Amino acid sequence: MQWIFIGLGLFIIISIFVGLVVVPFFVSKKVYEHQLVRTSRDKWGKGCSAPDNVEQVQMFEQGEAWYAENSQYGIDVNVTSEGLNLVGKYLDFGFKRAVIIIAGRTESYLYSYYFAKPYKEAGFNVLVIDNRAHGDSDGKYIGIGLKEYKDILEWGKLLHDTYHNEKIFIHGICIGSATALYVLTSENCPDYYCGMCADGMYATFYDTFKMHMKELKKPVQPFSYFVMKRIQKNIDGISPIKNGPIYSIPKLTKPLLMIHSKEDIYSLPSKAQELYDKCNAPKKLVWFDHGCHSHIRINNVYEYDKTIIDFIEEYINE
Repeated sequence: MQWIFIGLGLFIIISIFVGLVVVPFFVSKKVYEHQLVRTSRDKWGKGCSAPDNVEQVQMFEQGEAWYAENSQYGIDVNVTSEGLNLVGKYLDFGFKRAVIIIAGRTESYLYSYYFAKPYKEAGFNVLVIDNRAHGDSDGKYIGIGLKEYKDILEWGKLLHDTYHNEKIFIHGICIGSATALYVLTSENCPDYYCGMCADGMYATFYDTFKMHMKELKKPVQPFSYFVMKRIQKNIDGISPIKNGPIYSIPKLTKPLLMIHSKEDIYSLPSKAQELYDKCNAPKKLVWFDHGCHSHIRINNVYEYDKTIIDFIEEYINE
């Protein structure tokens, strides 16, 4: 009888271990590869990332239409960062300053054209880029901004040294916002970076990833934790839980415009307010009542563009 209880106890312990460790470990591997690893050149290519989303398609098509109207100014450009060849399109309108538009996860630079219009109107040349592991750029792993900020520093050198832009502004969407913040708070950030606009910035990638899993009706814990550990392994041991905009924003000294929707379910409004409160730099937070994550402008075009132009006039122009 004693051996029966011992065997039953071992079975329960093993079952718990399998349920809490082994299964989440292998499931998280699949989730990580699906969400953050480019397994083929077709994955996260040039096309619209959400062809079933009406607003996303409209944004993509309107962005391409804007470029078609300005294609005579377009120049194919590339830089090398950490051994990766990265590609972009630079629109040289003849101004003395430029904006780098950094798209979120799964998007190519064709998507970024959609956000360019107010910057041309404000007197900026425009650089749109394929982030590493996206579009025509090299790379296998998404570095959630904690690697990509080094790429942006290389793009900045190109804009400043080769194309003679005296000031560089950054417009980031989602992960692009985090990337922009890491650039401006980097010890190696040159003085010619003059500020940033953050559309839908999250507190940590861990936070927004959990919200994505909830929205997809996927199990959150402990799967999210194991995914974070896999990310950490491929970004030089940097923890996505203990690092993120919420930890970097107190170091920011350049002007910050935060644009956020009250309907954002991935980068929660409460977290956006917390980020803003921790920022000690010149800053402005503008709330929009409508627009899901990354879709604020398509629901508020005039107000969105005016917000950017007014901020530049107040904080960037001299």
